Amino acid sequence: MEKSVLQDILLKIKNSELEIDEALNLLSTNGYIDLGHTKYDIERESRTGFPEVVFCERKGKDEFFDIVNHLIKEKHISLLTRLKSDQFEVLKTSFKDKKNINLYEKARIAVIGNPLSKRGLVSILTGGTSDIPIAEEAAVTSETFGCNVKRHYDVGVAGIHRLFSYWEEIRKSNVIIAVAGMEGALPSVIAGLYGGPVIAVPTSIGYGTNFSGIAPLLSMLNSCSPGVSVVNIDNGFGAGFIASSINKRIEDARKNE
Repeated sequence: MEKSVLQDILLKIKNSELEIDEALNLLSTNGYIDLGHTKYDIERESRTGFPEVVFCERKGKDEFFDIVNHLIKEKHISLLTRLKSDQFEVLKTSFKDKKNINLYEKARIAVIGNPLSKRGLVSILTGGTSDIPIAEEAAVTSETFGCNVKRHYDVGVAGIHRLFSYWEEIRKSNVIIAVAGMEGALPSVIAGLYGGPVIAVPTSIGYGTNFSGIAPLLSMLNSCSPGVSVVNIDNGFGAGFIASSINKRIEDARKNE
């Protein structure tokens, strides 16, 4: 077990955030809990500053129930991503009495436990309304991982004047996430106006030669504006995680000035 992980456990005991029995369970593991079908990483937050994330798409009903039941029982803070409608139904029925589960159906996310304390600012922009589900995945991830988030939706290049109505607020951000389908031009415009990191998220929204997101992905990778980084198609979670990491570093540096 890493020294930082042990230190984190002892600190939680000191602050009455962890019971002795829970601490003993953590200390007796190899850094993960083996459920047979799933090996849950209990040291991720101590290593990275962010809790474990469970990708739920294609997980069977029994596997999903077992994972959620364990997370609630052991009081592990977790993000469940890419939930399907039947998985939301399981959470609403089998775990309806549990108050520490928050559901975000548009983002296809559930959060078990309390989010990290919020600081800094991440702004999330979309080209159109159809991009909002992916943007919400980024927004909920960022909020859960300790960011203040401002949403500015439907401000794409087809009516760029809409963007300028909010620009003074947007430019104060530590990070901007720009989510767009079609030809994916929005991140390049943002990066040409903003002096900080821009995370581009191509979406699979668009007509024929959008090619399910390949067209905006290639446009964003070939951006003429410096400062654009690109995640995979429809990967709102990935954008939210990277934004949270950058935001955390910036706020940590400000705190230590």
